[in-house]
Amino acid sequence: MNILIVDDHPLVYSGLRNILMSDDDIDETMQASDIKTGLELMKKYDFALALVDIKLKDESGIDFIIEAKAKYPSCKFVILSSSSAAGDFDSAMRANVDGYILKDAYPDDILYAVKSVIRGRKYFDSVFLEKMSNSRITTNPSINNNLLSPRETEILSCLGKGMSNKDIADKLFISENTVKKHVSRILAKLNFNDRTQAALFFSKVYDKEN
Repeated sequence: MNILIVDDHPLVYSGLRNILMSDDDIDETMQASDIKTGLELMKKYDFALALVDIKLKDESGIDFIIEAKAKYPSCKFVILSSSSAAGDFDSAMRANVDGYILKDAYPDDILYAVKSVIRGRKYFDSVFLEKMSNSRITTNPSINNNLLSPRETEILSCLGKGMSNKDIADKLFISENTVKKHVSRILAKLNFNDRTQAALFFSKVYDKEN
């Protein structure tokens, strides 16, 4: 698979390329320093994912994502930025990005994020988890709200209490394999990457409703 890096700093691209090309599943990376070049490359090549800096000299990476998503919907788009400002995060969320990674992330975390997004998951740096939880609480004040089934809501509450799959299975008289399937569905429905995010989400909602 090919990855496009939209960033106007050559050193950033060089470092990212070294990180990404260390993975056997990634065939090639290409760089664009502006919106025009990025769109031209996307027209010529099939990219699985684009890593985009939110600030590009006098242009906005968000503008690139909005235009590129409309033309190439099969590509995933992830912000890779040094900014954790609330305004930049909100702009990225409105553009419906697939992830937001900070540039000070460890190389292994960047690679993990890229592969997670390509597999269909969302990935957001941990500094954004509370903001995301608060956003979900505002728009979905009930953790059920027809999003999760009663059983999934019950298992989510167990995750919020820090219970292991075995503990949940023993409590609900179901198999560990069944618990794993429920947890996977919960993460998919809530667009979370792991059970820690789900547990944080539950604790925020529980505190708000009680």
